[in-house]
Amino acid sequence: MRARFLPHPLLSLSLAVVWLLLVNSVSPNSILFAAIIGVLIPIVTQPFWPDMPRLRNPVAIVGYVFLVLYDIVVANISVAMIVLFKPRAKLKPAWICVPLDIRSPEAITVLASTITLTPGTVSCDLAEDGHAILVHCLHAPDPDAIREDIKQRYERRLKEIFP
Repeated sequence: MRARFLPHPLLSLSLAVVWLLLVNSVSPNSILFAAIIGVLIPIVTQPFWPDMPRLRNPVAIVGYVFLVLYDIVVANISVAMIVLFKPRAKLKPAWICVPLDIRSPEAITVLASTITLTPGTVSCDLAEDGHAILVHCLHAPDPDAIREDIKQRYERRLKEIFP
């Protein structure tokens, strides 16, 4: 029964919460509409999710979200300082190829999204075999350090979340 009515319960909950945050109201109408969205969207999109992604450690998601939010704030400040005070001649943009140990499509998607959400970096391409991701950095004086930072800070944690 759960697979038909709530094929993706976490997605349903997330959609409902995001809707309530967007409308900035917890009135009965908003709650009802959030519940409708939370139930209908996963049912309509179920054919596009043949296999529900498995999570090894769902609790680690909370820590990962807080880490990413912290990194976004820090990166915003860093990019603002670069834009405002660093002469363009001293910028060292770089293309960095990050080899991947994760293989789950969901984990790779979360990693690519995390990189793109963090100001100053953009995930641009995924190797055909899914074993590397190409990242562009606004300022990368040490590309190897950035590559290692992505692997240790994000990929290591995603390996704990996704099998």
